[in-house]
Amino acid sequence: MLDARSQTLLKTLIERYIVDGQPVGSRTLSRHSGLELSAATIRNVMADLEELGLISSPHTSAGRIPTPRGYRLFVDRLITVQPLELEQTERLQGQLLADEPQRVLSQAAQLLSSLSQFAGVVMTPRRSSSFRQVEFLRLGERRVLLIIVTPEGDVQNRILHVERDYSPSELTEASNYVNQHFAGQDFSAIRQGLQHDLVSLRDDMTRLLHQAVAAGSDAAHERSETVMISGERNLVAVHELSDNMDRLRQLFGMFEQKTGLMQLFDASTHAQGVQIFIGGESQLVPMDQLSVVVAPYVSDGRVVGTLGVIGPTRMAYERVIPIVDITAKLVSSALSHA
Repeated sequence: MLDARSQTLLKTLIERYIVDGQPVGSRTLSRHSGLELSAATIRNVMADLEELGLISSPHTSAGRIPTPRGYRLFVDRLITVQPLELEQTERLQGQLLADEPQRVLSQAAQLLSSLSQFAGVVMTPRRSSSFRQVEFLRLGERRVLLIIVTPEGDVQNRILHVERDYSPSELTEASNYVNQHFAGQDFSAIRQGLQHDLVSLRDDMTRLLHQAVAAGSDAAHERSETVMISGERNLVAVHELSDNMDRLRQLFGMFEQKTGLMQLFDASTHAQGVQIFIGGESQLVPMDQLSVVVAPYVSDGRVVGTLGVIGPTRMAYERVIPIVDITAKLVSSALSHA
């Protein structure tokens, strides 16, 4: 537990570092903290904060900078969140119109980026990995079209190259079998079910269904989750992210692969309100210099995805937090009325 004086000096140090990007010395703290303390007293408090792991001293400066642990204490207990200006709120409301869900989410990513000046990210709603109906159609010799209808009504097609020619009646039989036994389940359930039904099914029919399961699983994976990103190039202008080429490659590798982003944003799906992940303390954030501010959004009362801002640990959290919070609420409202 920090006393009030230590909390004030830590808060002042972090706020000045966020604004200036330079290590903060005792003279700056004396000038901006509002506390009438001697330079010696401030230096003693700084030494205590450093011993607690809340700040650190770069080798090239007598000043101090926040550590991930210091940022965590700041955002959890010391921050003063600034509400969005009316003009910004109206801009968000005016552009997140309840017309087409995909456009709402794309626009949300762009708005998060433009308002924060960092990267805006939206993880789109999960699509079901199950199916409502499948159908097999003969395209020609040893070619079968697999038609998959999802519970949402989406239709996906896959061409199967089979080992022998199947008659239309055989393909109808296969369709009826799958729909009768497995409709509403995901394709992994079909795979498990086939293991029990091998005795009753002909070998050639089993091979056809195994191919269908593999193709259906691939189709389900393709539509399962996508990530929309806007403004990632804004991060090139952030000195602590772009001053190291390896770090820059790692940053853009994260945006290109997206797998890590999905894991990170998925982690906040079950939380309420805004969550903050700070690099150096969270293994989900791939770089010590990054922070992620994220919140879930809902449709008809059910959490369907997450959105947020990716930026440097030296971000103005008091501005970014309300941007993410209100965007999530406006997206929820737009999707629920779409």
